[in-house]
Amino acid sequence: MGNKSKVLVVEDNDFVRMQICTFIKDAGLDTVEATDGEKALELLDSDIGLAVVDVRMEPMGGFEFISVLRAGDIKTPVILATGDDNPDLLSEASKYGVVAVLKKPVQKDRLIKIISKVLGIENK
Repeated sequence: MGNKSKVLVVEDNDFVRMQICTFIKDAGLDTVEATDGEKALELLDSDIGLAVVDVRMEPMGGFEFISVLRAGDIKTPVILATGDDNPDLLSEASKYGVVAVLKKPVQKDRLIKIISKVLGIENK
């Protein structure tokens, strides 16, 4: 894989993070893991092509993480994963230019399809 081939997975629930990473690795992509937005910011580098981010985490949640990215003019595409049914979530996500909002439990096929489209790779 060339540049921008890693997927940053930001999720505070160990099981959910492991599951999402397994889905992504099964599709032949590398992952980088973080348990909250602050740790994720430390891991961002030029190889990260996309981030899959949980909405609710402490001390820094998904929207705060995206806000810091955009304030720093970092255009890394973001997929949000959430268990919330908050109707305002989609409108808030669109304000930040979020690629997609996935409900938990995340469906493997849908996740890989979106990642493949965003990264411009063949869907296996």
